[in-house]
Amino acid sequence: MPEITLTIHHEVGLHARPASAFVKTASTFKSNITVQHGERSSNAKSILGVLTLGAQKDAQIVVKAEGEDAAAALKALETLVNDNFGEGK
Repeated sequence: MPEITLTIHHEVGLHARPASAFVKTASTFKSNITVQHGERSSNAKSILGVLTLGAQKDAQIVVKAEGEDAAAALKALETLVNDNFGEGK
């Protein structure tokens, strides 16, 4: 299963609007996508799951995808996080 490690740079971490954008992006893909922070892991398409990860600013998350569009899903999520969820750096 392909995976990438990303660092959250958004001021509020992976919470509220950034989490919503993350889930919305993940939900556009058919692949099963999981996101992990520390010992916690969640379905990347679940807003409650992503919020409960508790990923704050500068936290590292691991995103894994499995399915026909896994590579595209990882690339889209990487772009979203690296672009600070569309809010600039």
